[in-house]
Amino acid sequence: RLRGGFEPPQHPQQQRGGGSGVIISPDGYIITNNHVVEDASEVKVTLNDNRTFTAKVIGTDPTTDVALVKIDATDLPNIPFGESDALRLGEWVLAIGSPYGLQSTVTAGIISAKARNLDIIPSQFRIESFIQTDAAVNPGNSGGALVNSKGEVVGINSAKLVASNAEGMGFALSINEVKPIVEELISKGHVSRPYLGVSINSQYQVDEATAEKYEIPMGIQIAEVVKGGPAEKAGLQAGDIIYKVDDTLIQSFEDLSDIIDECQVGDQLRILANRNGQKITANVTLAEGNAQ
Repeated sequence: RLRGGFEPPQHPQQQRGGGSGVIISPDGYIITNNHVVEDASEVKVTLNDNRTFTAKVIGTDPTTDVALVKIDATDLPNIPFGESDALRLGEWVLAIGSPYGLQSTVTAGIISAKARNLDIIPSQFRIESFIQTDAAVNPGNSGGALVNSKGEVVGINSAKLVASNAEGMGFALSINEVKPIVEELISKGHVSRPYLGVSINSQYQVDEATAEKYEIPMGIQIAEVVKGGPAEKAGLQAGDIIYKVDDTLIQSFEDLSDIIDECQVGDQLRILANRNGQKITANVTLAEGNAQ
């Protein structure tokens, strides 16, 4: 069981949150969710034998809600990684964790679906896909293991759909997506992702009617550029309307975000934008956005 101590400025008393984790190495590396340890002033880990350790947060990735912590211990039992891409619909799985603080709780279910997009659940983080299961997942299960019949971890339990008319809809991060994130957290303490250095005005997207009326391309408007960021260095400005990146038309923030997600730090994008009726071309070299 993982326990984080939270101390928001508006509440001087200490608050506690709980979650679960997965030991992945004998020397104490543990995977959990970022939302389990986020803003914690102290993270405590309690093992099945009731030993309690103060954990060090090695690194977090809020984008995928993954965190890696480490305790100072040796010869710990650890679970092997399975192959989440090989999961079949209807395959039996176990969800292991500490719901409501009830340590070492095991629930059983099946794989209900694969590659679920997180858009079905309101959330602040972005996940490529979820494993859906009907194994009971409750508060406190976050960060715990989803295990196949071979005793291998195939997912990290992260969310459930909460609604009065919904039952048996738990979601886990695919372990195949988690593994490279964990490897990068171990090696660098953070996950490198490219960023453009702009914020987009979600209230102003040039739709077809607006484009025709003002004789400008459809696209999305830059609300602000990061000072010294890649976009500013390439000459883009607030108010520019991005309508094309390389050979792809841009009509929504998701269009732009999807392109950047497929890139690596150092990749160059040719961005076409409209500035007060004039065509602007900017060759932007993506920088590292999550460096600490």
